[in-house]
Amino acid sequence: MRRVFVALAGLQMLAILAQFYFAGVGAFDKPQSDDSFALHGTTGMMVIPVLSLLITVVATIVKAPGRLIGLSIAPFGLVVVQMLIIILGRALDDGTGNSTTASLAILGLHAVNGLAIMAVSGQVLAGARKFALAGETTPKNVTAPVS
Repeated sequence: MRRVFVALAGLQMLAILAQFYFAGVGAFDKPQSDDSFALHGTTGMMVIPVLSLLITVVATIVKAPGRLIGLSIAPFGLVVVQMLIIILGRALDDGTGNSTTASLAILGLHAVNGLAIMAVSGQVLAGARKFALAGETTPKNVTAPVS
């Protein structure tokens, strides 16, 4: 089951890398349409949060250290922050959908928070790998000597 933990953490890292790629695709799509950021939106609002929840459940089942379990749910919380950044940034536009200095200042945090999601997910993957390796070095079926 620890290998499942590592596999899910690796899959989440791949999804986050894809998320950055999809953002680039959307940004450079010409002409821009409602579908330009469709893959970015789907990955960010569905795939990454679901993976984060699954990883947290598996981390709990395999009795990972509490800090690692907490880190496992952090990408989910940071995705919520991503949505709040978009909502606040759009609320600060000029009323016709055009950006303002204030809206751009807030919306720029979307990329910074994306990097935070990647960093935390990298820590989860590293922690999951270390935890899984520690479990493999523990002798199996060894009983304590009876005195």
